[in-house]
Amino acid sequence: MVDDLTLNISYAVLGLGLAGAAWFMWKRAQENKQRMIEESAPKVAGSDELEGGAKDPTQFDNPDDDALDEMGELLGLDDEDES
Repeated sequence: MVDDLTLNISYAVLGLGLAGAAWFMWKRAQENKQRMIEESAPKVAGSDELEGGAKDPTQFDNPDDDALDEMGELLGLDDEDES
C-alpha cells in the first residue's frame, strides 16, 4: 500500500514536471517565433532612423557645372545631343 502511494506521488511529481517543462518550451517557442517575425519583417522607409549625415548638406542644393556635366554623361544626355 505504501509503495503504491509513493509510486503515485512520484508519477504526479513527474507529470507536473513534464507539464511545466512543456509549458516553458511552448512559451519560449512563441517568444522566439514573435521575435523572428519582427526581425524579418520588411523594412518600411522612414521607420528606421539613420545616424550621421552630410557635413554640409547645403552643398547639394546648387550643383556646379562639372557635376551637371557628369550627371549628363551618366544619364546619356550627351549621346542625344550628337545625333
